[in-house]
Amino acid sequence: MSPKSSKTDRSNTKAARNRAFIYDLVLISVSAALITVCSWISIPAGPVPFTLQTMGILAVMLTTGGRRGTLAILIYLAMGACGVPVFAGFKGGIMSFAGPSGGFLVGFVFAGLCYWLLEKVLFQRLMTSTVKTLIFGAVNSVIFEAVMYVIGVIWFMTVYAAQTGPVGLGTVLTLCVIPFLVPDAVKLAVAVVIGGRARKLVKN
Repeated sequence: MSPKSSKTDRSNTKAARNRAFIYDLVLISVSAALITVCSWISIPAGPVPFTLQTMGILAVMLTTGGRRGTLAILIYLAMGACGVPVFAGFKGGIMSFAGPSGGFLVGFVFAGLCYWLLEKVLFQRLMTSTVKTLIFGAVNSVIFEAVMYVIGVIWFMTVYAAQTGPVGLGTVLTLCVIPFLVPDAVKLAVAVVIGGRARKLVKN
């Protein structure tokens, strides 16, 4: 291989990496914007409002993949922490994390990391057919929800106890989990369908 050919190959490789980086950056930015819009669609319901936030996040994870989806979550939360009104009720600021429901926001990050890990371990084996892809999406989305709920509930109990006084697990589950199970199941199903179709349009 001539020096000129080798230099051309390196240049082409660098250009391809730059294009891939820009593609990822645009995709992650659009995903963070989608999560924001879904968060704005909310119904006040006690300490934790009903929103389309989790549906948006799961659809993003299923469409773009665990790595890009988790980065989109981090950007979304970072915007909120900086005061941009991206959270439910058009709220923003670091104090959004300090309240009893802040754990659900933090839980998105850990749930996204779990999703990413499971994707890396299992995803390639489950991409051999559309049916298996949907099964993967459903199972991984349920695990995502479970991780988010566990962190959210622990956070709620800790912060609520510090601010108001001790609260029982049953009370917290009644406030923060049980009312959301059916709506979240519906949102999960919709996200799996959307993600299964949209992923075909995205470069991996």
